[in-house]
Amino acid sequence: MFYYLKGTVGHLAPNLAVLDCGGVGFACHTTSYTLSYLKVGEEAKLYTYLNVREDALELFGFATDNERSCFQMLIGISGVGPKAALSILSATTPEGLATAIITGNEKALTVAQGIGKKIAQRIILELKDKLAKGQLPTEGERGGVAVTVIPQDKASEAAAALAVLGYGPGEISVALKGLELEALSLEEIVRQALRRMMK
Repeated sequence: MFYYLKGTVGHLAPNLAVLDCGGVGFACHTTSYTLSYLKVGEEAKLYTYLNVREDALELFGFATDNERSCFQMLIGISGVGPKAALSILSATTPEGLATAIITGNEKALTVAQGIGKKIAQRIILELKDKLAKGQLPTEGERGGVAVTVIPQDKASEAAAALAVLGYGPGEISVALKGLELEALSLEEIVRQALRRMMK
C-alpha cells in the first residue's frame, strides 16, 4: 500500500518513529538501526511495510530498502513474527544477517532479544535452503537469474549474501569487482558492495 513515507520526524521512542507527512503523523514500528539515523525535527524517508491483521493495521518503517526486504523475508518464516524480525534487525545489520545465513552463524541471531537457538537454526536453514533452490527474491525478478550455487569461497559467500539481500548476478559481479576480497572480512565485503550498489 505504501512504498515509503517522507516527512519530518515528529517523535521517537524505543522501536517507534512517528513521521509527520503533511500534518498526518504515521507511527512506524522500527529497529534501533533505523532509529540511529533519525532525529526529531529533521526530514526523513522510511521504506514501509503494512502488516494487516484481523484486529489491527501495523506500519513498519526502515531506513533502507535492504532492511525492509530482510524484514519481509524474516516474517515469511514460520514462527518468526514482526516483533522477532524487528529484534533481529535491531541486533544486526542487513549485511550482518545475510552473512550469518550464509556462514550458518546462529550466535549472530541469538544475540537478538527473544530469539532462541531453535528459531535461529530455522531462519538459517530456511533461508539457506531457499537460496540454494533459487527461491529468494533477487534482481533476477527485475531482469537477472537467481543464484543456485552453494558458496565455496569468500567471493562466492559474499555473492550469496548479496543474493539473500535481493541483488542479482549482474549487479553483484559489478559491485564485487576490484574489492580486496582476501584482505576483507565477509561482512565488510558485503558492506562495501552495498555502498557501491546504492550510489
